[in-house]
Amino acid sequence: MRIGSMLGSDKERSAADRLAGLVADAQTAERAGFTSMWIPQIPGYLDAMTAIALAGSVTTTIEIGTAVVPLQTRHPVSMAQQALTTQSACGGRFTLGLGPSHHWIVKDQLGLPYDRPAGLLRDYLAVLNGAFAGTGKVDVDNANYRVHSPMDVAGPLSVPVVLSALGPVMLRIAGEHAAGTILWMADERAIADHIAPRITKIAAEAGRPTPRVIAGVPVALCGTNEVDAARAHASEVLGHADISPNYERLLEHGDAEDVGDTMAAGDEPAVARRLLRYRDAGVTDLAARIVPLGDDPASRLASWQRTQDFLATLCPEL
Repeated sequence: MRIGSMLGSDKERSAADRLAGLVADAQTAERAGFTSMWIPQIPGYLDAMTAIALAGSVTTTIEIGTAVVPLQTRHPVSMAQQALTTQSACGGRFTLGLGPSHHWIVKDQLGLPYDRPAGLLRDYLAVLNGAFAGTGKVDVDNANYRVHSPMDVAGPLSVPVVLSALGPVMLRIAGEHAAGTILWMADERAIADHIAPRITKIAAEAGRPTPRVIAGVPVALCGTNEVDAARAHASEVLGHADISPNYERLLEHGDAEDVGDTMAAGDEPAVARRLLRYRDAGVTDLAARIVPLGDDPASRLASWQRTQDFLATLCPEL
C-alpha cells in the first residue's frame, strides 16, 4: 500500500498565503517520502487543478491528484484541456479524481441539475477518455453530449482518471472506464466486502488492469485518552455523513457511523495497526487526511507535524 497525503481547506493560513502554502506542502510531502498528494475541490476555495499545476512545476517525483472535481462544473472538453495542461506541468504525475459530487453542492449551491448523475458520468467519461486518447479529435454522440472537437494540448500525454465511486452503479462505471476509485467515509469492512471485490471483478471482466482503491482516511497521532475526542472532532470538522445520502448508503456496508469512526487515531502502534487493516482490506493507496489537534494554532501545527513525521516513517513499510 502506498501512502499519500490528502489536504483540506487550510483555515490556519490567510487567504493570501494559501496557494503558496499548498505548493510548499507538496514539496514537503515529496521530501518526506509520500508517494502522492490529493487536493479536494472544495466549494469557494482554491481551484485544485490550478494549484496542482503550480505544485507539479516545483516537484519531481510525487503523484498529485484531485479528490475530486465535480464533473458538472466543467464541460468535458474544457475539463480535458485543463487536465492535459496540468499533466504537462506535472510531467506525467497528475491523476484526475472526478465525481458527480452531491446534491447540496451541485443543486443547492450551484443551481445545476442533479438528475441521474451516474448516467451523466458515463456519458462524460466517453468524451473525456476520447480526449485523452491522443487521436487529435474527439467525436462522441450520446444522450448528454454531442462533441466533435479538435484536441491537441499535450502531445502523447494522457491523464489517468479515478472516480468517487461508492455504490454499485458507480463502481461498475469505474471498473469499466476508469483507473480506480477514490473513497471517503469507507471503513475496512466496507472496502473489503463491498468496494474492493466488486470493482476488481468488474475491471477483470472488462479486460482492464487491476483498479486502484484509494482511501481517504483521517489520521491523528495522539494519546490513548484523546482518541474519542479526536474522532468527535474529525466528524465535526470534516463533515457529518448525514450531509449526503451517498455517504449514508456507503456506511451501511461497514461498521462506521460517521467519518470519525474511519479515523486512525491514538499512539504510534494504534495508528499503524489501523492503517494495516486498511491495507489488508484491499486499499492500494492511502490518502492520509491529517487532523491536527489542539486549542491554539501552535499546538495544532505541532500535532500536524508529529502525525506527518510518523506517517513518513511508515511509507517504506506499508
